[in-house]
Formats: sequence, C-alpha cells, structure tokens
Amino acid sequence: MKKSAPSPKSEPVSAVTENIEMVTRLEQRFLNTRTQGDRIADAIAAFSGSIRFVLLHVAGFALWVFLNTGPGSLAHPFDPYPYVMLGLIVSCEAVLLATFVLMKQNREARRGEMRDHLNLQIDMLAEKEITKILQMQIALAEHLGVRRGKGHSEIQELSKDTALESLAAELQDKITEQSEEA
Repeated sequence: MKKSAPSPKSEPVSAVTENIEMVTRLEQRFLNTRTQGDRIADAIAAFSGSIRFVLLHVAGFALWVFLNTGPGSLAHPFDPYPYVMLGLIVSCEAVLLATFVLMKQNREARRGEMRDHLNLQIDMLAEKEITKILQMQIALAEHLGVRRGKGHSEIQELSKDTALESLAAELQDKITEQSEEA
C-alpha cells in the first residue's frame, strides 16, 4: 500500500515559509496602497516596456508612411514627408511616457527605501541580540571556568555594544575622504 504524503496543514510552518509569506504580505500591502493614478501610470509604464508596444508602433509608423507616401498614399496626404505631424505626435508621446516611467521609478525608489529602513532595523536588532549572546557566553564560560582561547580578545571586543551613530559618522568621513582624493 502506498504511503500518502502528509498534508501541508499537518506539518509545522518553516521559518522560510513564514518569511516568504511575510514578504508577500508586505509587497501586497505596498501594491494595495497605490492610488488609481499610480495604478494607471504603472500599467502604462509596463505596457510601454513591452514588445507589443514596439510592434504596435512599428506597424503604426509603417501605416503612416504607407498612407502618406507609399503606393497606398492618398490623393492629398494628411502628413506629407518629412512627417511633421508624426514627429509632433511621437514627441508628445515620448514626454508622457517618460513622465509615467519616472513616476513608476520614484514609487519603486520609495519602496526600496522602505525595504532599506526595514533591513536597517532588523540588522540593528540582530547586532544587539548577537552582542547580548556573546556577553552571556563570556559570562557562562567564566562561571564554568572555561579557559580563554586564542580569539578571546576578539570575542571580548565583539561583545561590546556597538555605537552605531559613531560608526555611521566614521563611515561617512571615510567616504568623504575617498571622494575628495578622487
């Protein structure tokens, strides 16, 4: 008799699954907070970056030229060569498309900044937790009379609380120095 695989509900949820679900919820929340205008701009920006958009424009340009100068040209072309009206339409479209793309990029930049802030918070919390764990291990080792090993001084240094603001200021100073030297 064949054994059936356990149902997903009976297995405990793994940390990876929880993290994936949390990221999915955060992304969905970001998408749901967009305004109607943002959604329209995103759709236009997405379409303008597709092969369908390119093919549609190639076909449109070919039809324009065909109707104005080709064998199918009209008796009185509406936009004779050098296609000034077509140039005006394409220029206006380019301005609008660039605006939609910039709107989407700005929104994506804000999303990235939110992720960066979240990562910074998590990193700072993890640094504090690891420091406390090292401090507890040192205290436990001393209590048990465990000999100090080779890397004891490094562990002692790492177990000190990190002054994040001074670390950030030092990093900024180094970056400034390097950019001035370049």
